[in-house]
Amino acid sequence: MRGYEDNTAFLGEWGPFQQTVFFLLCASTIPNGFSAFSIIFLGDSPPHHCFIPDSGNLSEAWRKAIIPIEVVNGQEEESKCSRYRLDVVRNLSALGYIPGLDVNLTGVEQECCVDGWSYSKDIYQSTIVTEFDLVCNDKWKQPFTSSVYFLGVLCGSFFSGQLSDRFGRKPVLFVTMAVQTLFTFVQVFSQSWEMFSVLFFIVGLGQISNYVAAFVLGTEILTATVRVLYVTLGVCLFFAFGYMMLPLLAFFIRDWRSLLLVMSVPGLVYIPLWWFIPESPRWLLSQGRGEEAEAILRDAARRNRVTAPEVIFEESEGEEKPKPEEHHSPLDLLKTSNIRKMTLILALVWFTLSMGYFAISLNTSRLHGDPYVNCFISAAIEVPAYVISWLFLRYLPRRISASASMLLGGGALYFIQLVPPSLPSLSIALEMLGKFGMAIGTALMYAYTGELYPTVIRNTALGSCAMISRVGSILAPYIMTLSTYYKYLPYILLGSLLVLSAMAIPLLPESFGHPLPETIKQMHKQECGLWRSGNAFSGVMNHASPSGSPTDESGFGGCQENATNPNA
Repeated sequence: MRGYEDNTAFLGEWGPFQQTVFFLLCASTIPNGFSAFSIIFLGDSPPHHCFIPDSGNLSEAWRKAIIPIEVVNGQEEESKCSRYRLDVVRNLSALGYIPGLDVNLTGVEQECCVDGWSYSKDIYQSTIVTEFDLVCNDKWKQPFTSSVYFLGVLCGSFFSGQLSDRFGRKPVLFVTMAVQTLFTFVQVFSQSWEMFSVLFFIVGLGQISNYVAAFVLGTEILTATVRVLYVTLGVCLFFAFGYMMLPLLAFFIRDWRSLLLVMSVPGLVYIPLWWFIPESPRWLLSQGRGEEAEAILRDAARRNRVTAPEVIFEESEGEEKPKPEEHHSPLDLLKTSNIRKMTLILALVWFTLSMGYFAISLNTSRLHGDPYVNCFISAAIEVPAYVISWLFLRYLPRRISASASMLLGGGALYFIQLVPPSLPSLSIALEMLGKFGMAIGTALMYAYTGELYPTVIRNTALGSCAMISRVGSILAPYIMTLSTYYKYLPYILLGSLLVLSAMAIPLLPESFGHPLPETIKQMHKQECGLWRSGNAFSGVMNHASPSGSPTDESGFGGCQENATNPNA
């Protein structure tokens, strides 16, 4: 029997049907760009110091001097978490003493901010930090809020892949889009940091789930060059557009509740898309629902104004048919030696890329300059990255392009420690170059992973890889805090992991120019064919038999069988 893409070739590649699916699925990823980085502005900490209650017996000189001066990174600044004891200062002020002249301030007792804090409103009207006082003893809650969100993303990655492979790509896509929209709106009414964090967890759960479902749905419906365009300049570029719109919205809406309210509105626009986005025919076929798959393809033919054949999917005698009652789980990704080794390598790569990407992205508020401009530049750098990733996917083998992009990112981060302190702009440029390389690698790995695994476990594989990557993103908010021990430690750590990942990628099978496998058995056959053709993976994944021919240790017997049976 011919493959799926041969059977559906009558549709063409870029008719009205494919165009509709392409742009609607791409548009569904725009809100993901909002929520993934919203914490940059929702949870930023403006300059602050202890609040000083109004008091008629406190002179102006003592009001200015009541906040101690501390030296931080070689610079003097006002203390954020302490003040001189208010009752002592009031007595000294009442006696007419002048601070620094009549009184040596180093001898005055200090106290914590018992009356709360005063926050600067030069940049923000309010954030969750100013609302819930996430400073000083509660400062740990700032990065932990981001980690809670990514913990939700991790859980969403784990469950959504299995749900999507079992119940379909389309239902999971729309249900999780509704979850993301609804709980973003409910966050507006948060009365405590704990309530905000719980809701933020659920938002993260929906965010990754609809992104992965949209990615897989488009990958399975679109074919050939259009599929490559979709996984790079499609979902990734529209995600970047949403990311770039975030600082623009935040610049004009500087209250965190109002910003969340505006971010929740776009989700309502996607409700009518249910009637325009179809289910994946590939998935329907894998579930034994051939009639539904044919109905979708005949409707697509009508919209493309082409004639569908009388029988779209011809059955051949002895062909392996998908079993609708057969379900797959993440354990299938570790079931055999070959798949297990491939999965472990992909786990390292996804973990590294996610941790580095989010660590650099969330660090924009700490860079010199305006936080809105810094965030926009950090988002805009992804546009050329995705254009290059599209060119790589179209013209270069996957292993070469993915490995080179991560070497670029790792090398740029390593070089930061060689930049003299007098050139901070060069350090920022190298940091953005490092993110540029990681953005290319991230786009490539989504496509590469989707091509390596068969239809029956593709969404589970992508969801599981995304889940592993979110372990990295959970740690990302804390990576830059390592600079308190050694200034360049975060960049050395990230650079080392990127170089290690770049060295591991050549051990994966090459998928460039090969059709998507439909079943696990086809996946093994394809891998064996690649090994016989001199794939670098053969030296790692197989042992040589006494006769010198490759053998399969996976338990499928596919390599040995195919090596002797040209018709297999």
